Amino acid sequence: MQILINEEINIRIDKYLASKTDFSRETIEKMINNDYILVNGNKIKNSYKVKENDLITIKDGFIKTTNVVAKQMPLNIVYEDDYLLIIDKPSGLVVHPGNGNYDNTLVNGLMYYTKNLSNIGEEFRPGIVHRLDKDTSGLMLVAKENKTHELLANDFKNKRIYREYTALLDGVFPQEKATIDAPIGRSRDAFYKMAVVPDGKKAITHLTVLKKYSHNTLVKLVLETGRTHQIRVHLSYIGYPIHNDNIYNNKKCDEFHQFLHSSHLKFIHPITKETLEFTSKLPKEFQDYLDMLDKSN
Repeated sequence: MQILINEEINIRIDKYLASKTDFSRETIEKMINNDYILVNGNKIKNSYKVKENDLITIKDGFIKTTNVVAKQMPLNIVYEDDYLLIIDKPSGLVVHPGNGNYDNTLVNGLMYYTKNLSNIGEEFRPGIVHRLDKDTSGLMLVAKENKTHELLANDFKNKRIYREYTALLDGVFPQEKATIDAPIGRSRDAFYKMAVVPDGKKAITHLTVLKKYSHNTLVKLVLETGRTHQIRVHLSYIGYPIHNDNIYNNKKCDEFHQFLHSSHLKFIHPITKETLEFTSKLPKEFQDYLDMLDKSN
């Protein structure tokens, strides 16, 4: 694989490649140290900052190893068979190791719970077909073997998996329904953020109002695409950010963070061909806040 830098940037190569490939920064570091990644044909260090006209070469054949430690933790498993799991993830739980957290993630708990997880993806993400942000709660799919992982990934790509989210927005949304069609890419202002940018990847979010409060709106959101931070970016972009979002909302938030919940999941089982459908109740903090809004209304 080769990547030609055609823009003026000044970012460490490990950070840059982590945003452009499926490799984690940890794997990229190992690849650089073993000469699997070159810049303009030359060896480089992890601290090398890529610049315009650099040609990055990523060699094939790197053997991934994992140092992820299995850790016992409570898992809310709503469905399980020989091929997959449906997890109801709490807010605050990181899905996979990275960024200094290698022991307290959903993956650590899954590895303790079962030895049967797919391994065709990134080494720090066994079984993870799609992910939820740390502070997004609710339903997510986990693959227990590789064929299932491949088929589910293809179903996600071809929009055959129905995902519905519930969110509380700041502000009273004027319409009853809306579709947000705005491309998303890496923010020019902060590397850890995403943003609506002209050269971003296509991103579509469908919004339906469930209830309006004095200063907030409860909505249902259906994803047509699955970009990083898509819902949070789109809603902030149109001026109705998710309540308590500490990255995309300028208002002060508490430790629960964003009121965004993966509430409904429906798909055809890739192996048995059975239609599976699941719903998840809102977290207590989310529901308690709605109850408070109902009383104040």
